Amino acid sequence: MSAPRERVMVTREVRVTLVPDGSPAELPPGTLAQITQALGASFTLLVEGQLMRLAGVDADAIGKPVPLAPVLPADVSPESLRGLVWQTLKTCYDPEIPVDIVELGLVYICDVLPMEGGEFRIVIKMTLTAPGCGMGEMLVEEIHEKLLALPRVGEVDVEFVFDPPWDKSRMSDAALLTLGL
Repeated sequence: MSAPRERVMVTREVRVTLVPDGSPAELPPGTLAQITQALGASFTLLVEGQLMRLAGVDADAIGKPVPLAPVLPADVSPESLRGLVWQTLKTCYDPEIPVDIVELGLVYICDVLPMEGGEFRIVIKMTLTAPGCGMGEMLVEEIHEKLLALPRVGEVDVEFVFDPPWDKSRMSDAALLTLGL
């Protein structure tokens, strides 16, 4: 997308989500911001010391192109769908951490279950880096939106679990390297 720490100006009123509490807010035109993260399909902005998440569909408000959804085949085999689900989950990021939720080790279970009519139900059990994280519901919305766009996915259930609790031992080597741990 774009280089981190790029300065931008908001060109139209836009809705954002405050990080880390998840509260909604509005940014008026003329607001100066700094892009701190541009991963997945969203942007993390720094505005007057406050982190905010801007949805990719509103990227034009900061002069950026709207991220395009991947073009997927209309018909996909059940075996391929599982791979597509994991690939899609790897496009979901915590706005404070430049590592996707899979590499962070937040996804504990991902099941692809058949439903009547040839569609599939995706069941995800995941955790957060901290139980009180305000970004949880935002991540759930993003996961639902992205997975329901996949072919033959008819239902998505995401459940937060906190046992076992998350710690950095669940992170991949790539995630540890990215974060310098």
